[in-house]
Amino acid sequence: MRYSEVCVESFGYTIPEEIWTSSEIESKLQRLYDRLKLPPGRLELMTGIGQRRFWAPQTTMGELSVNSCENAIKAADFDRSQIGCLIHGSVCRDHLEPATACSVHHQLSLRSDCFIYDVSNACLGILSGMIQAANMIQLGQIQSALVVGSEGGRQLVEHTIDALNADETLNRKTIKDSIASLTIGSASCAVLLTHRSISKSGNAFRTATVHANTQFHGLCQSEEDQAGSDMRPLMRTDSETLMQQGVETGITTMARFLNESKLEVSDFNRTVCHQVGSAHRKLMLESLQIDPEIDFPTFDWLGNTGSAAAPISLAIGAEQGFIQPGHRVAILGIGSGINCTMVELNWKKSYVAGSTRN
Repeated sequence: MRYSEVCVESFGYTIPEEIWTSSEIESKLQRLYDRLKLPPGRLELMTGIGQRRFWAPQTTMGELSVNSCENAIKAADFDRSQIGCLIHGSVCRDHLEPATACSVHHQLSLRSDCFIYDVSNACLGILSGMIQAANMIQLGQIQSALVVGSEGGRQLVEHTIDALNADETLNRKTIKDSIASLTIGSASCAVLLTHRSISKSGNAFRTATVHANTQFHGLCQSEEDQAGSDMRPLMRTDSETLMQQGVETGITTMARFLNESKLEVSDFNRTVCHQVGSAHRKLMLESLQIDPEIDFPTFDWLGNTGSAAAPISLAIGAEQGFIQPGHRVAILGIGSGINCTMVELNWKKSYVAGSTRN
């Protein structure tokens, strides 16, 4: 998919104030660690994740998404009356129905003829929403769109800790399926996309490529859909196979991405990958022949923040000056399913606003 009329205008993000270190999580797992004689420091050593952050209990994803959207609008000094679409793209949502986008739309006071809906695509929800919004802008259906998602990992991590401590049948091998759940963090990110005719940033959205390798859809699954309840699922993840097959899917997608964009890997000045952990990043970059020096990671202090991971990393990378005018940027997203999405951006100017909250 090629685009000529779409720009990524601005980013707004929100991160939690409350920090949980990997050492603190291990202390909460003391019963399990003592029984299996596990050495302390194992979680950070295996994942490269030192910290992750959580919202206060009872925080709704909708209110966080409103905050991130307001930040994005403020960063670009944008007239919200021009926003013709709002997509909420996170795994977490406030109710089974209506769409979380409805409450966000109401609180943002967007116009009534705005397309509003939720998109669910695991860790690729926001990226999928960006492509859908870009399609509408390219076709001339709308002038601008907000794509937002907020992920809350507290309930999953707390429930996983309780389950691991309670299950006396677990051994060093069987606990591996729960390690990925302990890497989850919380974050919220909004992306404002516009038609190039009204863009001040000029950050061109050029190419998007998707690839589905769904024979491996069972490698990472939650329990039943618990939206609208207390969202305390358990996840079972075959991390080793998922990483291997995810990277293989990434290699296939990259070949198609380069062919579609008419570029080489060396043409990219910066990359942002999905933030899973250190082993995944190392294997992914090596397999795609990408220099780690041009990649911007955030998993070490944010953890795996699901659909927010790639866009918030891009936002923070731009905010910190890692992404500069003239850079060609590749977003490399891989989500359970297995789905892969890659996006090419030509960077001109950064409009980013972030905030923290409890």
